[in-house]
Amino acid sequence: MYIGEQIINPTTDRLKLSLQLGVEHVVIDTRPNLQLLNDAGGWDGDKVAAQRRSIEALGLTLEVLALDVGSILLDSLYQPDKARATAERLRNDIRAAAAGGVTTLKYNVQMVGITRTGFENGRGGVKCSAFRLQDYSPHNDERFSYWGVGHPGGGHGADIAVNAFGTPGAAGQVLGTQAGQVSEQDGWNAIESLVEAILPTAEREGVRLACHPHDPAYPLGGLNGINHVMGSLDGMRRFIGLAPESPSHGFNFCQGTIAEMSDNPTTAVLEAIHEFGAMDKIFMVHFRNIKGGYLDFCETFPDDGSVDMPACIRAYRSVGYRGILCPDHVPLSDLDPARERFFAFALGYTKGLIQATQPAS
Repeated sequence: MYIGEQIINPTTDRLKLSLQLGVEHVVIDTRPNLQLLNDAGGWDGDKVAAQRRSIEALGLTLEVLALDVGSILLDSLYQPDKARATAERLRNDIRAAAAGGVTTLKYNVQMVGITRTGFENGRGGVKCSAFRLQDYSPHNDERFSYWGVGHPGGGHGADIAVNAFGTPGAAGQVLGTQAGQVSEQDGWNAIESLVEAILPTAEREGVRLACHPHDPAYPLGGLNGINHVMGSLDGMRRFIGLAPESPSHGFNFCQGTIAEMSDNPTTAVLEAIHEFGAMDKIFMVHFRNIKGGYLDFCETFPDDGSVDMPACIRAYRSVGYRGILCPDHVPLSDLDPARERFFAFALGYTKGLIQATQPAS
């Protein structure tokens, strides 16, 4: 296992900072990734290779790119012609990634934003993004949710937009009140349609597709008529069951998201690591923590939450996971506007856990 960073539109100096922090592997989460586009609006293999080489020239490895699925999930339900066109672009992008030497792509099945309802105060006065079902309102949703590559409370020198709702950076995500009804069956129909459209191409090209589960888990019956069908371990099991033998079908395993699915976060996360890790379905990890649990939580520093993080490291090791651990969703503060010090802390904490749990030779 090794630490890595997930970065959006990194500058050369930002990548050098990653290297100085001890990072050797990076995930580029830029959506849409304009550096990679050809004249037709899809990725170009030569441009993927150029981006990879530019990162390698600094001494880093480009491990994962973000596949921008846009609004294909909702479109598959309401605008099938548009969904088919997007699917063709995604197949092209997968081929281009392989041609450019990047063999893991992550994608997100959020139809609506990553729903949040406000901030909670954390240690020293940091702001922790929170979801409290009792505080939900469409107004809070629009103000505090994550939109694609945006995050609530960004700006002030941050490298990504404040709530990128309504922009290309929202990656096709909309407000739940604007999405139309999405029943549980609709949710699975949309996800199955996407997997069927892109998985065969990924298998032929030797590319792994790492899917991020729904964040957060919604109450039974959904929220605003939207069901988060991958907001539970059973939902994750059903997803893997779509193609259990495929080496290209697995997870961007977000520890925080899985913790949010349960009133017993550590138990849920450890169960998921043991189950999906043993199946070799964990392709990358968002190594983050929360305080609280199902329908009532806030995002915290990795050492300050409800999940037993050392136990998680030991669990990854026990199932043979040897991949990347990326910090994600750290708190916010005007004292660290770009969150660079907060991410640096998370990286150091994670590397320390890796070293501390290393078996004696």
